[in-house]
Amino acid sequence: MEQRISLVTLGVADLGRARAFYEALGWSSASTSEEGVVFFQTGGMIVALWDRGSLAEDSMVTDDGGWGGVTLAHNVGSPAAVDAVLTEAGAAGAAIGRPGAETFWGGYSGVFIDPDGHPWEVAHNPGWVIDEDGSIRLP
Repeated sequence: MEQRISLVTLGVADLGRARAFYEALGWSSASTSEEGVVFFQTGGMIVALWDRGSLAEDSMVTDDGGWGGVTLAHNVGSPAAVDAVLTEAGAAGAAIGRPGAETFWGGYSGVFIDPDGHPWEVAHNPGWVIDEDGSIRLP
């Protein structure tokens, strides 16, 4: 696994309020309200806002107030690369929270949980561009 983070997703209680806050800071997004998630291009990576309960469920963690509502993501170029990173993480001591599989949003992803309990989604999103240096761009 390369030493980089592609996407940080923040779990939020109210997507509209959270979007308004980040837009008030000068951030902009082409995401529409109907998508249920907001993506912000932040240099070579992306910050997303998503419903906190949905994020906890997708990340295979229980949100009992102690979890910070954040999932880290590592995007790769293919479903096979997702599986390879999950295998590598498992071999390094991570728990596999969700094996690689097709997703509801049209990609392929799985989740590993590091020894300290931090969930990482490993994902292939066929609609996003990953540059040679590992930076990620929204279309």
